[in-house]
Amino acid sequence: MNAYTAVTRASYLAYLRDRTSVIFTFAFPLAFLAVFGTIFQGQSVDGGLSYINYIAPGVLSWGIGNAALFGVAFTLMHWRRDDLLRLIWRTPTPLPTVLGARYAVALATALIQAVLFTAVAMAVFGLRLSGSWPLALPVLLTGTTAFAALGLVVGTLASTPEAVAAIANCLMVPMAFLSGAFYPIDLMPGWLQGFSRALPLRYFDEGVTDTVGGRGSALLPFLDSAALLGFTLLFALFAARTFRWSNRD
Repeated sequence: MNAYTAVTRASYLAYLRDRTSVIFTFAFPLAFLAVFGTIFQGQSVDGGLSYINYIAPGVLSWGIGNAALFGVAFTLMHWRRDDLLRLIWRTPTPLPTVLGARYAVALATALIQAVLFTAVAMAVFGLRLSGSWPLALPVLLTGTTAFAALGLVVGTLASTPEAVAAIANCLMVPMAFLSGAFYPIDLMPGWLQGFSRALPLRYFDEGVTDTVGGRGSALLPFLDSAALLGFTLLFALFAARTFRWSNRD
């Protein structure tokens, strides 16, 4: 067993031991789906798209982004606070291998989230997958990667669990409404519509909605994926510049 496999396995088992986090990760988006799906059942948005085909992809993208950000941020913060990063620094295993293992856990979690959430949305609320749904896979990959990179930024800046929760919530809760995941962008003032283009969740939401919900052309998800890769690079560079091995540095 090589170092990457061993660290990935350890990260996966550590994640499963935190049962509260696991339950929250999968149940929270489903709770939002139940609320929105029940309130607006049978309605449609501008353009004739059924409301469930609009809101389900939005909640899914927000839920996956939320889980990736929180998971990576809390892990990095705990590693630094407990001086595990100092120990890693003194071992032959490079830091990118350790972070890559945590990223693999984030990707696996996102895939399970997507399958479970979509199955519930179809069985209970009548979500209908469009023929272009396989194109959602690269969007899910790049979206998870972008928010995992944002998690590196939050985990680097925050030194306590309370700080991680505060920063992450200040990012993700407003983003849910300003990016179109919970509220149609077309109904926002023009200046807010322009501001939303600076938010990664807008591209994640649009990419998933275009592919899963059946809105837009087949080219748009690839443009959204390219934008998400740009955010990934930006967040990764910022995290690298602000990275700390220990809170005592």
